[in-house]
Amino acid sequence: MVNPLRSAPDSRLQRIAGPCGIVLFGITGDLSRRKILPALYDLANRGLLPPSFTIIGVARKVDPSLPEKVEAAIREGANTPVTETTLKQLMSGLVVVNGQYNDVETYRSLGHTMDKMSAERGTNGNYAFYLAIPPELFPTVLGGIGTAGLCAEDDGWRRVVVEKPFGHDLESARELDDMVTKVFHQDAIFRIDHYLGKETVQNLMALRFANELYEPLWNSAHVDHVQITMAEDIGIGTRAGYYDGIGAARDVIQNHLLQLLALTAMEEPISFEPSALRIEKEKVLEATRFYGPVGESAVAGQYTSGWQGGEWVKGYKEEPGIPADSITDTYAALRLGIETRRWKGVPFYLRAGKRLGKRVTEIAVIFKRSAHVPFGNSDLSESGQNALVIRVQPDEGLTLKLGAKVPGTSMQVRDVTMDFAYGHAFTEDSPEAYERLILDALVGSAPLFPHQREVEASWKILDPILSFWETQGQPEPYAPG
Repeated sequence: MVNPLRSAPDSRLQRIAGPCGIVLFGITGDLSRRKILPALYDLANRGLLPPSFTIIGVARKVDPSLPEKVEAAIREGANTPVTETTLKQLMSGLVVVNGQYNDVETYRSLGHTMDKMSAERGTNGNYAFYLAIPPELFPTVLGGIGTAGLCAEDDGWRRVVVEKPFGHDLESARELDDMVTKVFHQDAIFRIDHYLGKETVQNLMALRFANELYEPLWNSAHVDHVQITMAEDIGIGTRAGYYDGIGAARDVIQNHLLQLLALTAMEEPISFEPSALRIEKEKVLEATRFYGPVGESAVAGQYTSGWQGGEWVKGYKEEPGIPADSITDTYAALRLGIETRRWKGVPFYLRAGKRLGKRVTEIAVIFKRSAHVPFGNSDLSESGQNALVIRVQPDEGLTLKLGAKVPGTSMQVRDVTMDFAYGHAFTEDSPEAYERLILDALVGSAPLFPHQREVEASWKILDPILSFWETQGQPEPYAPG
C-alpha cells in the first residue's frame, strides 16, 4: 500500500553524481563566473552532488582573494536560494593550483592535488576536466594533461568538457578533434552546446514523440515551412576579440540552430540513449542542403549606428576593437532543405543576429492552408496559417495559433492562440542549462552533447556559404532594432 504522506521524488533532475571532482581551467574567467560556478552551487543545493565534491581551479595568476571571488560569483549567479550551509560545504572542496598553462610543473602540481583530494575527500580518482578557456589555449592545456598522464583511468574515470566553438570550419574542427582524441577517448569527450540543455529544447522531443496529436502532421504533406530564429537586441558588448572574424553564422547557426533543426526534423529514435539520438540527428544533418543556389539561399548583414530603444547605439565597425574594414556578419539567414521523404520540398529558414528588434529564440512550424475552406475570402481576411511556436527563450513555452469564429451573426474567422508556459504549468523550477549539462558530464550521460560526426556535418553545410561570403565583400548594412 502506498503511503500518501510519503514525499514524491524530485522529478526535476533525478540522477545524482557519485564521488567525483571537477578540474576547472579558467576558473577566473567570465564563463566560470557567470555560468559554471553558479551551476555547480545549484547542483549541490539540489542535493545532486556528493558532499565531498571537489573543485580544483587552475589559475595562471596567484590571487589570494580567489575564494571570495568564487563565493561572490555564486551569490550573484545562483538559480536557487543561497544557503550558508550548502555554500560552506561546496567551498570546503575548493582548491586552487597556480601556474602557467605551458609549464610542466603546473600539471605535476595538478596531479599531486588530484591524488591528494582523492585521498582526503574520497573523489575516487573521478575527475572531469572543464576547458573554460579560449580555443587557442586548447593545444597547450590538452598537451599538458596528456604529457603528465592526468587522463589515465587507472584509479577512476577521466572526462573532458569542451566549450564551443568546435573549430571555425570543417578542417579546423577535425584538427581540434584529432587534438582532443590524442588525450581522451571519444566517449570521454563532452562538447557543450548549452542550448541543448534548455528545458524547452528537450520538451520539443516530448512534444513530438509523447503526443499523438502532432507527429502525424510533422511532414511535408502538412508543413509549409519552418523558421528557427535566434535574435538578440544587444550588440557585441565586450566580445570584440572573440566575435570579429567569427560572426553570427559561425557563432550560433553552426551549433545552436543546426542542432535545433536536427531535433525538429529527426525521425523518432528507438530510445533516448545517446547513440540512438545521435544517429537520428546525424541523418538529418547529412541530408541537409541549401534550398536553391547558395548565393540565393543565404544573407549576411552587419548592423550600423542608429536609434534603438530610445538611445543612439554604435554601429558594428564603431565598436571598440573592431577594424574599420571588417566584413564579419552580425546577422545571418539561411534557407535550407532536407532531402528526406518526410521533409522534401519544405524550406527551413535559420536566422540569427544582433541589434534586432527583440531578444527571442524560437522554432516556428508553419502549417499549410486547408485544401478546401468553405468560407468567402472576406470571412478569412483576419486569419492566417496555423502555426506551432516553441519558445526557447525568454518565456519558455509553446504557442499554437489557430483560426476561430468571431462572436456574432456573421462567419468571421480570426487567429487566436493557445499558450503553454513553463512558469505557469509547473511548480518545479527548471534547472539552468549548465546545471543539466554539467550533471550529465559528471554521471557520464551524453544524449545532449553533439558528437564529432554532428559537428563535421554542420560545418559541411556552412562552409560553402562562408567561402562565398568571403568573395562578396561587405555584408548588407541594417539599422539597429
